[in-house]
Amino acid sequence: MSDAIPMELVGVRIELPTNSPILLLREVGGTRYLPIWIGANEATAIALALEGVEPQRPMTHDLMRSMLESLEVTLDRVIITELQDGTYFADLVLLHEDGPTRVSARPSDAVAVAVRTSSPVFAERELLEDAGVEIRDEDDEEEIEKFREFLEDVTPEDFTPGS
Repeated sequence: MSDAIPMELVGVRIELPTNSPILLLREVGGTRYLPIWIGANEATAIALALEGVEPQRPMTHDLMRSMLESLEVTLDRVIITELQDGTYFADLVLLHEDGPTRVSARPSDAVAVAVRTSSPVFAERELLEDAGVEIRDEDDEEEIEKFREFLEDVTPEDFTPGS
């Protein structure tokens, strides 16, 4: 399997002044964060799942979870795999009777399903080394404030390789 590092889902944040949603992951036991700009619909889907809100009718990611369950397929993990031209890529690692299968997905969709299935999220080591943002401090509140200051000045183009 890949050389992937476990990540913790910090949550979905809004980057100001553009009001762009960011999926924020943090290296488990580490100091690196992985900010991923996502769409408003996906941000809402992730936030609702994190808050335990059950919609009256299933959203797309709830449907995906139900389909996996009915087909007796388990989401083993999500792996954020790479960053190409400012776009992140992810894989869903599915387990079924024939063995594991990897399915390509947008990170926002992959994480939305992972939250609903309590599946772990990982990032490829090389990706985290290239695109991760390191924040070192023992005080979590101070870390968060430093990261907010960082987000005020950063754009998605800052994560494009070679820029």
